[in-house]
Amino acid sequence: MDDGRLNKPVKTGYSRPLDIKHGRVDLTHGSGGRAMAQLIEQLFAAAFDNPLLAQGNDGAVLTLPPGRVVMATDSHVVSPLFYPGGDIGALSVHGTVNDLAVMGATPLVLSAGFILEEGFPLTDLKRIVESMAAAARAADVQIVTGDTKVVEQGKGDGVFINTTGIGVVPAGVELGGARARPGDKVLVSGTIGDHGMAIMSLRESLAFGSEIVSDSAALHGLIADVLAAVRDATLRDPQRGLHVLRDPTRGGVATTLNEIARQSGVGMMLQEAAIPVKPQVMAACEFLGLDPLYVANEGKLIAVVAPEDAESVLTALRAHPLGAEAAIIGEVFADDHHFVQMTTRFGGRRIVDWLSGDQLPRIC
Repeated sequence: MDDGRLNKPVKTGYSRPLDIKHGRVDLTHGSGGRAMAQLIEQLFAAAFDNPLLAQGNDGAVLTLPPGRVVMATDSHVVSPLFYPGGDIGALSVHGTVNDLAVMGATPLVLSAGFILEEGFPLTDLKRIVESMAAAARAADVQIVTGDTKVVEQGKGDGVFINTTGIGVVPAGVELGGARARPGDKVLVSGTIGDHGMAIMSLRESLAFGSEIVSDSAALHGLIADVLAAVRDATLRDPQRGLHVLRDPTRGGVATTLNEIARQSGVGMMLQEAAIPVKPQVMAACEFLGLDPLYVANEGKLIAVVAPEDAESVLTALRAHPLGAEAAIIGEVFADDHHFVQMTTRFGGRRIVDWLSGDQLPRIC
């Protein structure tokens, strides 16, 4: 790791503890000297402690199980940093774990890169790092290497975090955005728009009958259950089972389905009445003039499934706490234009097109 040395928890002889309660990040915390070593040793290394990290090398040497290696990276710039249901620390773990999991991989290790703004309170940084460590433990992944940089006050926004993950796909699992076929069913694992509207409600100081809470969660356990539910069918016929998994984050369900339709060269028809949306999320969207189909999610997945296996997948989703409100929301059909369309509650039909801009900036 170079001058950021998050993965070098060396003993510095710097016996005075960090003043977490009153201290703030300053430029010396990114200078490569004693102050940076103290920050890494007493905050990052203490929270992320594991044998690979403790080796103190410039990178982690990994021994991976058999299978195809998947690598994913994600940068997190969410504002505000703390919100109902999560924070940037847990989000940075969940986001990359989910990117690996929807490829069919078992997530194994993460790297973590922090860009800190001068003046950021150490008490908030500790809260973020501990949340990140707790999310990694819950997901059974290790943070094994990383980097820390500090920028001058006014040239950042508190904390930005990049995480890169590595996972392994076992034999027999084939998932990808180009595998959707006419006749396939489209499923979503639960209510949509929760994360984005939790952020926006906090930004806009909106109050509803019940609090909107982010759905941020690691999905690999849910995905493992779904893959197990269709394993026998897939072994009998490789055209059966799951074809595509995606987590509909920035841009929401609409953007994700348009990406899949374009990759696979197909169209999709959604049923608006089947798409689960919490009442308070719908109310917030209506108040702000937003469409929940385009609002970010951080704990939901979209599954495109062979029609013979749609009910099995739906049952497996609903049996897991993270998929209790899963639903079949549409179907894939042949369409040279690759349009995603939707039958509305009133029986009409509309195009669910790509966004022309970013309706919710800084959401993840």
